[in-house]
Amino acid sequence: MTTEQINKLVYDGKFPGPAHPRELIETHISWVILCGQFVYKIKKPVHYSFLDFSTRELRKYYCEKEINLNKRLTENIYLDVQPVYELNGCFIVGGDKGSLIDHAVRMNKVDRDKQMDILLMNNKITENDIWRLSQKIASFHTNTTVIHKRDLPDMREAFNDLAAQKAFLKKNLGAKSGNIIDRSLRTSDAFIQQNQAVFTKRQHDGFYRDCHGDLHSRNIFLLPEPQPFDCIEFNDDFRQIDVLNEIAFLCMDLEAFGKKEFSDLFFEYYNKFFLVAANEADRRLFIYYKSYRANIRAKVNSLRAKSAVSDDDKTKALKSAEKYLLLMNDYISLLNG
Repeated sequence: MTTEQINKLVYDGKFPGPAHPRELIETHISWVILCGQFVYKIKKPVHYSFLDFSTRELRKYYCEKEINLNKRLTENIYLDVQPVYELNGCFIVGGDKGSLIDHAVRMNKVDRDKQMDILLMNNKITENDIWRLSQKIASFHTNTTVIHKRDLPDMREAFNDLAAQKAFLKKNLGAKSGNIIDRSLRTSDAFIQQNQAVFTKRQHDGFYRDCHGDLHSRNIFLLPEPQPFDCIEFNDDFRQIDVLNEIAFLCMDLEAFGKKEFSDLFFEYYNKFFLVAANEADRRLFIYYKSYRANIRAKVNSLRAKSAVSDDDKTKALKSAEKYLLLMNDYISLLNG
């Protein structure tokens, strides 16, 4: 579908069941329509180096894959794939009349106030929440598919991609940001070179698994039982990773919220349920993965600042980029210590 068609669907389209109020949320790869008791997610017809939604058939395939993957971790959220038709200029979700133009993932609407990031901001997370979440994720990782035969990801290339943002961040945040980037890239290069055997051994030992891929607090509902949602369906390489890399994202996110005590608790509990960091080399790798995750968030926010349509949006994105740069620098300091 096109942006114009989506706007028309939201404004006067037809949906199954009660369909008001309606709200459109747009990301760089999808449109999400909140509509009555349901949420409909329609993938944009885009083709990037890391995903291909360019045809209706591919979008349907990834809609189905999204539901199947997310049902591993959620209950009664992901429902089905609904066809989208056009009939006499009207767009219709569901049914079987008209010209088939696209597909939508249908989900039950969940109270946004139960998202973990919102609960964190309102200081409503408890130690018991962290315990339940660690148990849920450890159980999932224990039982999900082990990935034995996949090329190890090029961590060096992914980490060093932040260098492309150096000039922009240095101009907007000052010389310190450039120094942090230079230092972090040198440390990352040295760490990867010195720990190739660790990366390889962890894959051999079965720690690379079919994970969630995007595990952070905004993608977790606490109802109060934890339900991580919105896992990565569009690129297996982003999801089939070391479980330490997966939980490093969540722990880094908790520390970005200023909740290091929850990060430490999660790691401690998780490691009791599923022993994935048994020695000092593993624990240093965990710190490296946290630095990598902070690196990616800094890059993403730099790109957001570059493309911001208002000064306020640019300022917010730059503030976030700076926060993640400083967090990455803390991790790098630990690796250098």
